Formats: sequence, C-alpha cells, structure tokens
Amino acid sequence: MSRIFLDTNFFIYLIEGSSPNAARASYLLRAFSARKDEILTSAMSLGEVLVAPLRNGDYALAQKYRGIFRGQGITVLPFQEQTAEAFARIRIRAAIKPPDAIQLATAGTAGCDLFLTNDERLFGIAVPGIQFITSFDKAPV
Repeated sequence: MSRIFLDTNFFIYLIEGSSPNAARASYLLRAFSARKDEILTSAMSLGEVLVAPLRNGDYALAQKYRGIFRGQGITVLPFQEQTAEAFARIRIRAAIKPPDAIQLATAGTAGCDLFLTNDERLFGIAVPGIQFITSFDKAPV
C-alpha cells in the first residue's frame, strides 16, 4: 500500500477529459483502489477545479467535482501551519508558483510515496516527505 497524492490536473482529466489522459486517470484510480493505496489530494485541488465551472455557471460540473472529492476513497488534506512552513521552504529553494508549492508542501507534510502530476515543471524537484514525483504515464501500477 502506498500514499499517492494526485495533483489537480488528474481530476480535470478524470471528469472532463475525453483524451488518452482521461482513460489513464480512470485506469489509475481503479488500480490504486484495487491495491488499497491511500489516495490523497489537497483542498487546493478542489478550489482549482471549481474555478471554471463556477465562472461558467456550470453547477452540474461543479457538483461532479465535489462528488469525486467526497467519494472514491480520496482524502482531501487541509493547508495547516506545518504545511505553511513547508510551503515557505519550497518557495525559498525553487522558482515554483505558489499553487504548485502548496500542492507539494501538502503532499510532503503528509509523507507521500508518490506525487502524480502532468506538470513537467515539477519533475525532478526534491521535496522532503515525497519519495517520487512523476507523470501519470510513468505511474507504477
């Protein structure tokens, strides 16, 4: 069993996608669940995925997102004081945008084995508490 943090783009592919990324996201979620992996994300992810549906008045899509974050065995992690400390250290070391640093800090504070993202800017960054950062295509399943 692994602790796997899913970045925001995973949920966008899962809910809105019709590309190979959508099929891969669906497959990974099923595989992680079957292995009994602990699936994590942050409250930041929920906030990010809700922006476009709420801006466009697509309340049905917003509700789909809320549903996936409340179900499927996904734990939504809050931004806490110790996460803020990790966030600051990440921002000092690397030129990473604040939302990405929040995601990395949240995952690192939670002690994740794997951080999955398709944001290439995050590949190769060393974050205490995260063993590996990789893409959905390279996720070990």
